[in-house]
Amino acid sequence: MLYPDAKLNTKIFNDDVEQVPIRKGFGEGLVMAGETNKDIVALCADLTESTQMHFFKAKFPERFVEIGVAEQNLAGVSSGMAAMGKYPFFSSYAMFSPGRNWEQIRTTICYNDRPAVIVGSHAGVSVGPDGGTHQAIEDIAITRVLPRMTVISPCDAIQAKKATLALSANPRIAYLRLAREKTPIITTEDTPFEIGKGQIFYRPDGLAQVAIVATGALVAHALRAAKDLEKKGIKVIVANIHTIKPIDAELLVQLAKETKAIVSVEEHQIAGGLGSAIAETLVKEYPVAMEFIGVKDHFGQSGTPQELIKKYGMDQDAIIAAVMKILERKPTV
Repeated sequence: MLYPDAKLNTKIFNDDVEQVPIRKGFGEGLVMAGETNKDIVALCADLTESTQMHFFKAKFPERFVEIGVAEQNLAGVSSGMAAMGKYPFFSSYAMFSPGRNWEQIRTTICYNDRPAVIVGSHAGVSVGPDGGTHQAIEDIAITRVLPRMTVISPCDAIQAKKATLALSANPRIAYLRLAREKTPIITTEDTPFEIGKGQIFYRPDGLAQVAIVATGALVAHALRAAKDLEKKGIKVIVANIHTIKPIDAELLVQLAKETKAIVSVEEHQIAGGLGSAIAETLVKEYPVAMEFIGVKDHFGQSGTPQELIKKYGMDQDAIIAAVMKILERKPTV
């Protein structure tokens, strides 16, 4: 059942659940952040409406800079503005920022310790027809490896808004990962949010047999999988890890001790992503059996978002299959 303390949207399992692009929550949150923090500036690489920065541009035109198709300059100019006391949020497609300008982010922002937020929109294969060249499925790996970097992957539009506001209130170097497609609204305005703190979204009566630990747009798939598994008599917990770095080690160890089995779920390469971060944490603290849902060492391709999520084994059925598989090899004591 949905975990009461999370104060989630009770319509999440309905066919008519409201769906909103995660990136829209960022756009709305940035305007709210700009109203309270006058040092916030916004920069974009010729994708203002796609990344939802047009809301900020309309409200604060004097604090918005259009860089054009020059992602390395996007990072460099942002670093310079941060050095002068501003707090830049800069956006593009995730494939191009942090993809194309990774070295500039590393050297001019992280190495120089200049607070700025890299907003990577259209992440994952759910970009769909844009194809493999535009599908960022390596971005978590290349950002979480950087010193001083916080990595956040919200599960819905409301959480993206809250993440944006949390970042604006406590300036830091961060990567904010956003999806393009409409995503079910899972959380509510009352759902708690704190950077670095994961959340239990689904918990059965009694002890759970498996913990499904998900991030981003696939959290909705994980919740639906849990509901179906419950009908089969299989008890699972679903945890939303919106902050991949710093990861909530305390919650992960708690889940590992209770279930002795974890399935990670992410719209990203398995290598270097959420699953890797979980494994790195638990191998030191409390090793358990794991299965990994994500892209298995492939590039993306063109297709509808639904086709691609299924093609690469990240849909509800794949999550259920991973739970059944881990139950077969889970230690009995």
